[in-house]
Amino acid sequence: MIYDDLVAKKEKLAVIGLGYVGLPIALEFAKQLSVIGFDINAQRVEMMKQGLDPSKELDAAAFKGTDITFTADIEELRKAKFFIVAVPTPVDQHNVPDLKPVLGASDSIGKVLKKGDYVVFESTVYPGCTEEDCQPVLEKLSGLKSPVDFKLGYSPERINPGDKEHTITSIVKVVSGCDAESLDQIAKVYELVVKAGVHRAASIKVAEAAKIIENTQRDLNIALMNELSRIFDKIGINTYDVLEAAGTKWNFLKFSPGLVGGHCIGVDPYYLTYKANSLGYDSEVILAGRRINDDMGPYVARRTVQLMTKQHKDLSEAKVLVMGATFKENVSDIRNSKVADIVNELKAFSLTVDVVDPHADSDEVKHEYGFPLREKANGKYDAVIVAVNHKEYLGFTQDSFGDMMGDNGVLVDVKGIYRRKMNNPNYKYWCL
Repeated sequence: MIYDDLVAKKEKLAVIGLGYVGLPIALEFAKQLSVIGFDINAQRVEMMKQGLDPSKELDAAAFKGTDITFTADIEELRKAKFFIVAVPTPVDQHNVPDLKPVLGASDSIGKVLKKGDYVVFESTVYPGCTEEDCQPVLEKLSGLKSPVDFKLGYSPERINPGDKEHTITSIVKVVSGCDAESLDQIAKVYELVVKAGVHRAASIKVAEAAKIIENTQRDLNIALMNELSRIFDKIGINTYDVLEAAGTKWNFLKFSPGLVGGHCIGVDPYYLTYKANSLGYDSEVILAGRRINDDMGPYVARRTVQLMTKQHKDLSEAKVLVMGATFKENVSDIRNSKVADIVNELKAFSLTVDVVDPHADSDEVKHEYGFPLREKANGKYDAVIVAVNHKEYLGFTQDSFGDMMGDNGVLVDVKGIYRRKMNNPNYKYWCL
């Protein structure tokens, strides 16, 4: 059995894709098994060989005591018997699923696949993708058939970037297989590293669907909060005050308004609605939530401009500082960051915009969004937008912002982290 052979190190496990998801999984397995870590980015591979995490999530200690070989050479994958695919699944500019990474990984594995091998996908996809899109690629290139010649499975990732509490070992792992034998073996392999245990899903499609609705549910709840924040803003009451009061009831769900970006919540619902559309069903509630959340960046920018106008700012000469560029706090990941929407909307009003971030890489931001980062704030600003609540910003005071702005400035606090601290009459404070 594959489980016994892996534990005895007679066979190797390979992880394809060593980003935020793949690297932690690979290193965790490498504490007990012989692992091949594969990534197509040779530069990232070289960093990992030196014990460095390109994503800056793991420290050098995570690499210690592990039996792992990092490589960008597809031939090395021939030595593996159990493959885990952890590549990104983004959407294109039209919000259509982009399967190139996951199909590319399937292509690579298909070229080295042998009888008796296991292939488990972790990338978030729509129900049916593993068997209807990836399996044919594996079969065509290998000349093998599942489940007779090789086993197929799906076990969705649940890693939360920047979260040191909810890690791979402490989150229940959903697992699935193409038959009873594969389900049993895949479950046993993951139980080696997941202390919280595994949940055996009824089928691969069920596991795919379970993952995609986790983020769809969060997306819709945040969309409701974002819509409420717009309504309460017009009424003239603070959204967080309302949520604090409503939250005293035991069954009130504690979500809050904000920017919804990143490679999960802001993307996954589009995979589900794409699949639904292909089956003749047009999603309404899910896409309504997506529309609200996708407009929050421009909305924050427009409200900032309105407040600056009320403060009698000359927009043709005005400067705005945006603090934070990553998709969430305390990470370096800029993928699908909605802060870029704020910046672009502000620039559409011909405003001069500076952006700072203690975690993001300026070259990456420039390449992805077309604007660089400043090392630090430069001079006086007519408005400051705290877009991401990095830990470095939590201790800021009224005086901190007073030094950045002249009189009649505007402070926009997207997540409301300063709402109990700000009462300076010299500038206007606003939060979602």
